Amino acid sequence: MSELTIPSRTAVPTWVADLNNPPAPKSKQNSIPDPPGYPSSQAVSSSKKKDAAAKDSSKAAAQRKAPTGAEMDTLKVKKAWEVALGPVKSLPMTGIMMYMSGNSLQIFSIMMVWMAFKNPVMGILATNQAFERFETETNRPKILQVKVAYVLMQLLALALGIWKVNAMGLLPTTRSDWLAWEAQREPLESSVPAL
Repeated sequence: MSELTIPSRTAVPTWVADLNNPPAPKSKQNSIPDPPGYPSSQAVSSSKKKDAAAKDSSKAAAQRKAPTGAEMDTLKVKKAWEVALGPVKSLPMTGIMMYMSGNSLQIFSIMMVWMAFKNPVMGILATNQAFERFETETNRPKILQVKVAYVLMQLLALALGIWKVNAMGLLPTTRSDWLAWEAQREPLESSVPAL
């Protein structure tokens, strides 16, 4: 019988060996000059040294000053205005989605209306939590103005939901919606059919 040779499991394929042991980089031939506009390796190393020295001297020369309380208050008010105007930035997309969902009663349009009412109401209820990180003793009047603007923006988003409900015909805005409370008219005359 002839013997079969079984390759050993410890043998590594050549491509794995090549990945683990890459060939040594070829040295640059000095006979080929660098192209125009390409810095040589010597020039790059010297410019890096100069940049590092310049950075060290600039760090030592100008240390960044800590912001004052007034600057911090101004920054906090700016950030608070960004939060306050956030609901308005999503209104165009919400309006387009509501318009495109149609006026019929479908699961998608009902979910859109639910979200159009839920998000502004939850935003109004969480007004103080949204702005508590920006509020300090010195900027309290300015933050109050921002809170009022935030509530108005949430009411504007709520008005978009009300528009959608009206467009779907779910708001009782016509006389026929209130027929149960109408008094029945008494006829002035009555007629009887003849045989």
